[in-house]
Amino acid sequence: IIIPLLILAALLGDNLNYFVGHKFGELIKEKKKILFLKREYIEKTEDFFEKNGGKAVIIADPKTPRSPEMLQAFGRFVDRFNGSYITAEDVGTSPQDMAEIQKGTSHVVGLETNGGSGDPSIVTAFGVYQGIKGSAFHRYGTDSLNGIKVALQGLGHVGMYLAERLHKEGAILTVTDINVENVNKVVEKYGATAVKPEDIYGVDCNIFSPCALGGIINDDTIPQFKCQIIAGASNNQLLNRSHGDILMQKGILYAPDYLINAGGLINVSYEGPNYDKEIVMAHVAGLRDTLLEIFQTAEEQKISTSAASDQIAENRFKVV
Repeated sequence: IIIPLLILAALLGDNLNYFVGHKFGELIKEKKKILFLKREYIEKTEDFFEKNGGKAVIIADPKTPRSPEMLQAFGRFVDRFNGSYITAEDVGTSPQDMAEIQKGTSHVVGLETNGGSGDPSIVTAFGVYQGIKGSAFHRYGTDSLNGIKVALQGLGHVGMYLAERLHKEGAILTVTDINVENVNKVVEKYGATAVKPEDIYGVDCNIFSPCALGGIINDDTIPQFKCQIIAGASNNQLLNRSHGDILMQKGILYAPDYLINAGGLINVSYEGPNYDKEIVMAHVAGLRDTLLEIFQTAEEQKISTSAASDQIAENRFKVV
């Protein structure tokens, strides 16, 4: 009896919460006092989504193929937002998964057919690569990565493509990932050195490239860094804004994540019957120029690169 009740409660609770938020969310926010809820929690939640945007999570084993039924059900869930949320490939998913999700919604990008662009992580990695080269140019006066030591955290789709590009340029790689199989592939194929996930922060290197999950630049990790540059694909790398200022004080050049990892998003924005990969790659290559603009603004105003990036982005939004 208990197990069925728990399952029912989970399903009803999820749908009830969605209904209340969708229908009465704005009204609840306007009230100064809310029964059973702390305004502090509502404000924190709103701040989180304002900063990070919407996210969807499928709880499953990434090593186990997702069933078509589960992915199609997720598609139907996405469809309920009527286009206010568009899903795409991210950590632990693939273009094949997106094809199944499409059977439940039209609000999906990164498909391999019907004007889609396929796996966006290839283009994301290219953008991060451009960001790394731009950062190297600003710090060292050359964008050559030959002999440059890079500590690469995360060997998912983006991390693997990035490792390939860095190796071709002659970079010396130190890598880590919770997926031992992927680590072994990079060690064997590119002659990389493997370290434990908790040891990657303290690797003596030129560039630390986080390509796993967010919040990894924080009070615990910053004292461990032995790098001159941080440039990677992870979202929301700074646990909070003050950590950008701390990196500046420590003399570590930070390439804002939401700029250099924008390649995948730029890519899917071009999807359609006239999709042209060359045009997309030229656009993404331009991220380097924007990054150099951010570095220059930060130096002129004596502010962190993260603050300069936010400032430039906000000014452009005002124009739009």
